[in-house]
Amino acid sequence: MEDRLQMDNGMVPLKIVSVHLQESTLEELEQVAPSVEEQSVSSTEMDEVTPAATLGTTVKSGLGVAESAGQGEEEKSKEKESEHEDESSSLSDKETVAGEHHHLHLSSCHECLQLENSTIESVRFASAENIPELSDDCNSKLEEKSDDGLAQGIKKVNLTEKPPNVLIYLGSEAAKVEFEQIKSILQECIDTDSYTIYHLREEQVLKAPWIDNSLLLIIATEEPISEENHKQFLKFLSEGGKILGFSSSFTFNGIQIKRKNELKKTIHELVVSKMDGTEIKLNLLVSGCIFEETMKEDTSKVKTLCRLNNTDKDAVIVHMTYGDSGGEAILSQARLELDINSMDVKTEEDFNLLKISNAKRYEVLKEILISLGLRCELSEIPALTPIYLLSSDEEIHLAFLKWLEGNVDAEGLRASSKVSLKFVSSCESKMEVTQSLMPVITEMGSFSSEHFSLKTYQQNLQTKKLGKILLFTEVTTTTMNLLDG
Repeated sequence: MEDRLQMDNGMVPLKIVSVHLQESTLEELEQVAPSVEEQSVSSTEMDEVTPAATLGTTVKSGLGVAESAGQGEEEKSKEKESEHEDESSSLSDKETVAGEHHHLHLSSCHECLQLENSTIESVRFASAENIPELSDDCNSKLEEKSDDGLAQGIKKVNLTEKPPNVLIYLGSEAAKVEFEQIKSILQECIDTDSYTIYHLREEQVLKAPWIDNSLLLIIATEEPISEENHKQFLKFLSEGGKILGFSSSFTFNGIQIKRKNELKKTIHELVVSKMDGTEIKLNLLVSGCIFEETMKEDTSKVKTLCRLNNTDKDAVIVHMTYGDSGGEAILSQARLELDINSMDVKTEEDFNLLKISNAKRYEVLKEILISLGLRCELSEIPALTPIYLLSSDEEIHLAFLKWLEGNVDAEGLRASSKVSLKFVSSCESKMEVTQSLMPVITEMGSFSSEHFSLKTYQQNLQTKKLGKILLFTEVTTTTMNLLDG
């Protein structure tokens, strides 16, 4: 299964076997289930199924999940032939149909186990990746395993890594302009080659599977958050997600928002506590709201990052943790997300104050993003490299080169709408590689790479035709454009 399938309860299945059951079969199973269960506990031939593969409510682990049994020798020989002939390693139609005419066999049935094992072997043989080895011990003794043991096995599979997607939620009345403004500010702070920014729309909050597919959620709306959406955001935090609030009404853990109308649309001096323990001061607009703690006994999960430099020292940026999986949120009532040109500034003096603090605003915003686990230093983009034409078979390589002669111009160029390929026999030192013109080196003798072994590729390639000719390059823009046309 290559660890890619997960059940709703978090269990990881080892295999899936299809079974056809008729009503008469189910009735028979209900009658024999108790006696079979008694025998199966002591049996050393129990099938190696996980709890995820339990069959119905009446069939216990003593009944194996087996496929079509009782076939003749002729059918079995056809199965073996089809395994070698069909490179996609799927079972032949005859095997599937046969399951409809035979009763379900017990896990101890030699014929069923033989078919199941041969199917697993053929899949393993055809797969380009290593499928984890299944245990040889047929008696898994699942009844004796504690819940802790199962949980430990599940944790070995990495299911917590979230894709590097950043979502921006702007409420139900979101405008495209607001999204583009916040996206633009973020792109000036984070490494744009490492993250993708999307708009999380109101209708997607409860329906789309964004919780598992996002690293950071930005909530930037002053409108009240519905109870359903609030629960969904807390669920995201409980699964290790990060939330950044920009002047939003979203709060949790005994923190409430208090409105102070005298603060709205006025510029205030803020004191920000940095990660290294130092403080910086800057002038910024605030939303007109501050944060207050309502539960004094649970202050360990709340840390004030920024206060107004006034007599009340009102908290305007707080850091909060949630759950045991590393979920955390930084909520801000300071307008860090607004560009100074888009701010509603009353006087020229106010504009100048904001302009002077603009560099510090970016510094604070970057610090917040870094503390939430994002990379803000720009990664160096590597130079493009030429393409190598490789083949696992010399005869096919020569046949392909012969075909190329009639499909390139006099200079060895094959033009397309996005990227033109220039075929050359060897690598020249002055050869230019650009996004629109990529040289392809056809002589394999000069090829070497620390990232790819042609020999290992040849040894593992089991197909008759597919994958015999390949184009390899260390660095390119997008492979979609390379083969366009």
